[in-house]
Amino acid sequence: MSLTLEHVSRWVDNQVYIDDACLSFEPGSFNVLLGRTLSGKTSLMRLMAGLDRPSKGRILMNGADVTAIPVRQRNVSMVYQQFINYPTLSVFENIASPLRQARCSEAEITEKVHATAKMLRIEGLLKRFPLELSGGQQQRTAMARALVKDASLILFDEPLVNLDYKLREELRQEMRELFAARHTIAIYATTEPNEALALGGTTTILHQGRIIQSGNTPEVYHRPQHILAAELFSEPPINILPGQISGTEVSFADTVHFPLNPDLQQLEPGEYRFGMRPSHIGLVPSNDDDLELAVTVDLAEISGSETFLHVRGEQFSLVLHLPGVHEYDVDTPILIYIPTHKLFVFDVQGQLKQAPARRTGRAA
Repeated sequence: MSLTLEHVSRWVDNQVYIDDACLSFEPGSFNVLLGRTLSGKTSLMRLMAGLDRPSKGRILMNGADVTAIPVRQRNVSMVYQQFINYPTLSVFENIASPLRQARCSEAEITEKVHATAKMLRIEGLLKRFPLELSGGQQQRTAMARALVKDASLILFDEPLVNLDYKLREELRQEMRELFAARHTIAIYATTEPNEALALGGTTTILHQGRIIQSGNTPEVYHRPQHILAAELFSEPPINILPGQISGTEVSFADTVHFPLNPDLQQLEPGEYRFGMRPSHIGLVPSNDDDLELAVTVDLAEISGSETFLHVRGEQFSLVLHLPGVHEYDVDTPILIYIPTHKLFVFDVQGQLKQAPARRTGRAA
C-alpha cells in the first residue's frame, strides 16, 4: 500500500497545526519524522491514521481518497511513547486483541501471536500481565499488538523515549531488521537527530507544522537545503556564524580571516552564513586547510564517553562535540581547528549554497 498526502493542512480555532504537507511513502519503507516538540509530528500522524480530518487537502492510500474514512475502517496501527497495554489482560491477550476484534479464528490468533511474540523476543512472557513486565518488555508488547494484524501502515510516536539507552539501541536495531522484510509502511516520530540517523530510511524534517525537507536520510543530513534543516538535523545543533566572501578570503565577525579554499572559490563575493557541525571541530589539526582559532572555554559538558565543549572567541561562540572525556576549567584558553572544506554555506535567506564534499576522515 502506498500513502500520499496532497497539500494537507489542519487548523483548529485559527491555530495552524499542519501547513500544506505534501509527502509520499512507498510499501516496505521505513520513514522518520524529525522535529522538536510541538513541530507537528503527532498532528501529522493523526491525519495519516484517520484520527483527525484535514482542514484542506487529500490523503490517498493506493491511489484511493481516504480523507474522510475514519481510523476504524483503515488498516492502521499506532504505537505511542507511553506503554499502552490493557493491564487486566495477559501479554497473550494484549497482542491478540486486534485479531479478536477482526474475528479471526482461535487457531489463527494463536499462530500469529506466538509468531509475533517470538519476533520481538517476548514469547516466554505471554502468560504474564503488563504490570509484571519491565519498561522494555511492555513496549515490546505494545509493538507486538501493532504488528500482529499485518497493518498496511504502522505509526510510531516516539515509542522509545521512555526507555533507557541500552534498550533503545537494542529496539532500534530490531526495528530496522523487522521492517526490512515487510511490505508495511513504517513511520517513526522522534525529536532526536541521532535516532533518525540510526534508523535510516527516509527523513522528513518538520518545524512549526511545515515540512522543511524530506528525502533519503543520509542525503538530508549531508545536504540540508535550508539552514533550519541543518540546525534541526544536528545534535548538538550546528554552529552558525555570519561571514563574508571576498575575492580572496573568508572572514567571520570581522576578526577571523582565512584564504578561500577550492570548495568555496565558486561562490560569488558577498554575505553568507557558515555552518560547522560540532563533530567537525577538533583540538588538533587534521587537514592542510584547517583554520586555527584561539578561544576560551565556557563549559566542558561531559556526557559518558564524549564531551560537549562550549567555547567563545572575541565575537562568536561555538560548541565542539569531542569523543572521550576532556576536562577544562572555565576561562581556559585553548586552540581549536576547523576544517574549512567541511563548512556549510548558506545565503542570507538561509538557502544552501555549498555543502561539504563527502570525504573520508572524521565522522560527518
